[in-house]
Amino acid sequence: MIEFLQAAQTAAAAAGETAEATVNNEAVSMSLWELFSKGGWLMWPLLILGGITVFIFVERYLAIRKASVLDMNFMNRIRDYISDGKIRAAIDLCRKTNTPIARMVEKGIGRIGRPMSDIQSAIENVANLEVSKLENGLPFLATIAGGAPMIGFLGTVLGMVQTFMDMSAAGGTVDMSLLSSGMYVAMVTTVAGLIVGIPAYFGYNYLVARIEKLVFQMEANSIAFMDILNQPVK
Repeated sequence: MIEFLQAAQTAAAAAGETAEATVNNEAVSMSLWELFSKGGWLMWPLLILGGITVFIFVERYLAIRKASVLDMNFMNRIRDYISDGKIRAAIDLCRKTNTPIARMVEKGIGRIGRPMSDIQSAIENVANLEVSKLENGLPFLATIAGGAPMIGFLGTVLGMVQTFMDMSAAGGTVDMSLLSSGMYVAMVTTVAGLIVGIPAYFGYNYLVARIEKLVFQMEANSIAFMDILNQPVK
């Protein structure tokens, strides 16, 4: 009988511990919105910057990918048209292709008959304009990559200031429930700043690398076009 009572007490104690653990887990777990609200007002600028980061990256990625598409036979067809004296057909082909390389070549074709230095300068000017268009928005993306973690760090400082103010108001007694609001602001904003800043940093460098690759292609096609003009006319 005594063993039965001891077993019952052990089972009751285990059940009580399980119930307490369940209550504690329910108290600790919170929704994403509740966690967001714990970060305070700094979470809203970080959320906006995160949305802008996604928009700039997707928009620039699609624009760069579209600009990088070029028919492998494009320069061969341009060579054939120029060799045959079909300047109008070459210009029409460039306008149908509608890429930075095609616009460079179109500008060079329009300068045929002038000194080679003038043609080269015209092509370089168009190339600079095209690269500037491709880089549109990237400086802001770089700013977000550096600024978002700084905003998170600002939240850390503000959270710690709030924590010390709460401790001072409580007379120096340490109560975790009293200090939790400041600690939430400190930690949540830091994590949010890094979540926004890290993808922005990697996204910026990825897009810059894609643009540099396209610039190399533009330079190669510019040289190929100048070689076409230097070939003897049939």
